[in-house]
Amino acid sequence: MNDSSASIPIGRLLRSATTGFTFGCSVPEPEVPLFGDFVKAPAQGGQSEVIGLIHDIVIEDDPFVRQLIAAPDLPEAYIQDQRQNRQVPIEVSVLAIGYRNGGAVFHALPPQPPVTLDYIQRCPPDEIVAFTGSHDYFALIMNAADAPADQLLAAALQRAARARPPEERGFFLLRAGKELARLLPHDLPRLDALLRRIQVTA
Repeated sequence: MNDSSASIPIGRLLRSATTGFTFGCSVPEPEVPLFGDFVKAPAQGGQSEVIGLIHDIVIEDDPFVRQLIAAPDLPEAYIQDQRQNRQVPIEVSVLAIGYRNGGAVFHALPPQPPVTLDYIQRCPPDEIVAFTGSHDYFALIMNAADAPADQLLAAALQRAARARPPEERGFFLLRAGKELARLLPHDLPRLDALLRRIQVTA
């Protein structure tokens, strides 16, 4: 369950608001942050950490890329050089779903957003397990206006299940399904689609 890579910074903050933030990074393709990953950013001068979910990843171009695209026969060596050696800018958008202050976890919007240029890190498995022990964060995801809410919730549940021991994953997803049924008693099509996504991503 230990994940040493979770403590390695994956980017720096570009802009932020109470409801979420965007960070930038430049990393090799296999290490690009994933949709649905739990990440955290320091706030309030390091007194708290904002916890969020990655909901959008944009790989920007640059003038050199535009020149390469126009080439009729682009050598593979040029493509690999662009991907591996040049600084390809990546913008990652995060939906805030809670924060941690001291040893306490809160499933609510943070009092303050993170500050520009702060490091962003992935949440390690033990923090994901602690945060997702309650389902109070579901509402923040399901009511998000600027994120694909249902797909994001399903991806987050996948990450949260995988952070747990194999023998606990089925029970965790079963509890999540029951909570969704409680939240969506009058929207059966949406509930059915969410439950199917949870089964697929499990």
